[in-house]
Amino acid sequence: MTKPVVLIAEQLSPATVAALGPDFDVREVDGTDRAALLAALAEADALLVRSATQVDAEAIAAASRLKVVARAGVGLDNVDIPTATKAGVMVVNAPTSNIVSAAELAIAHLLGLARHLPEAHASLKAGEWKRSRFTGVELYEKTVGIVGLGRIGTLVAQRLAPFGVTLVAYDPYVTPARAQQLGVQLLSLDELMRAADFITVHIPKTPETTGLIGDPEFAIAKPELRIVNASRGGIIDEDALDRALAAGLIAGAALDVFTAEPPRNPALIAQPNLQVTPHLGASTDEAQEKAGVAVARSVRLALDGELVPDAVNVAGGVIDPYVRPGIPLVERLGQVFAALAAGPIATLDVEVRGDLTEYDVSVLKLAALKGLFVRTLTENVSYVNAPLFAEERGIQVRLITDPVSADFRNVITLKGTTTTGATHSVSGTLTGPKQIAKLTEVEGYDVEVPLADHHVVFTYTDRPGIVAQYGAAFGEAGVNIAAMQIARDVAGGTALSVLTIDSEAPEEVLDDIRASIDASRLVAIDLVAE
Repeated sequence: MTKPVVLIAEQLSPATVAALGPDFDVREVDGTDRAALLAALAEADALLVRSATQVDAEAIAAASRLKVVARAGVGLDNVDIPTATKAGVMVVNAPTSNIVSAAELAIAHLLGLARHLPEAHASLKAGEWKRSRFTGVELYEKTVGIVGLGRIGTLVAQRLAPFGVTLVAYDPYVTPARAQQLGVQLLSLDELMRAADFITVHIPKTPETTGLIGDPEFAIAKPELRIVNASRGGIIDEDALDRALAAGLIAGAALDVFTAEPPRNPALIAQPNLQVTPHLGASTDEAQEKAGVAVARSVRLALDGELVPDAVNVAGGVIDPYVRPGIPLVERLGQVFAALAAGPIATLDVEVRGDLTEYDVSVLKLAALKGLFVRTLTENVSYVNAPLFAEERGIQVRLITDPVSADFRNVITLKGTTTTGATHSVSGTLTGPKQIAKLTEVEGYDVEVPLADHHVVFTYTDRPGIVAQYGAAFGEAGVNIAAMQIARDVAGGTALSVLTIDSEAPEEVLDDIRASIDASRLVAIDLVAE
């Protein structure tokens, strides 16, 4: 029997090859030699890479047998995930391989800033002996702010606690109970900027977090503040940081990541109170070996048809064909629920009703959690680690099944509460021969709206003329309304509108609509594309 071919395109540790075992035909190729790579891919069932090999549409097209691409690391910038997904190729990485290394690097930068280590080292190497020039500060009894209490932020908090610091954090998706377990006080971003002597950043880069810390935040910071970003480039506005350092608004900063890499801001890099490293968060022997071994195990699972812990684009595993179409639907319902909740979630029920309950639908709970977290976490969320993220945040999750479905053959409902006690719900189904994903209920109102990438949901007092007002506002802003449905409790009571729009709506337009129709609630829902 012919063994599946596993192609290794970059240097990986011997432990990686050992983890693959004897069941595969392991071949090697230089992934930077484009012609050799494309030729070798023709027979590959699996491809293992690091960051240098470009797995783009051309490479995927050349690999007709390819079932899985494994990136021995965290970032996936060199893998064309949409093309891989369309071709049915699973993409996996090693999302936890570098979390200890990244946390330790952040702490190293904090200590380096506190004691002027790079400058003192360079001075002594140059033959100088200027002790008084490098007088630093202690971490002891200082306030350290952590922006983002995900897995890396949590590790940083745990490692800083013995230093005798006061820990505060900004993370709108972490419950107070979870923060209390870590010995951390939750603050708003402004409160954290005012209180902190040191800040370390550990959040994903999204449109909402890009430039999160800029001129307004530095203006309210202590002049003693030292800030570290070993997370993602661009979360700290680099131009604002340059201005803050030059003006002495803060005492120092350290960057391991940059908006462009290598960095293209020479004035910032030249700042004497800036400490820099060339994106070394995952650059340890341990992290590299963990990454290789982790993806080797994922490749084994993928080629064996098992559930893959770190698949980033598909749900692996043996799932009944009748259940499988519901997975992307429930992921998107999870995103809708997260947008409706707009804050820390305390409970989540995944209710499955109809014929689906005759099958194992446990994967749908995982899909709901993946959708819930996909836009809010630094880590790549998978069907296996999503329950861990829920546990870490103190979210109580239940899967409820009922064979009776009154209006549709199958309906899946996500229902839950936030930490403030507010309740939210959204339901969906798949209809017709093409299995069109539809919203069938939003916040208790019955609707039937095909799921799209962009929706706006708002509630207001039912009265004439409202549609004309928000229709005109979107039209003037150049935002096309593709579909619309209105539901209400009673005539003249509360109405709920669900709009499908062709693009994201500018926030100022939403604010104008909110004010003009006196909306009691308005939520823009922009889903991560499948």
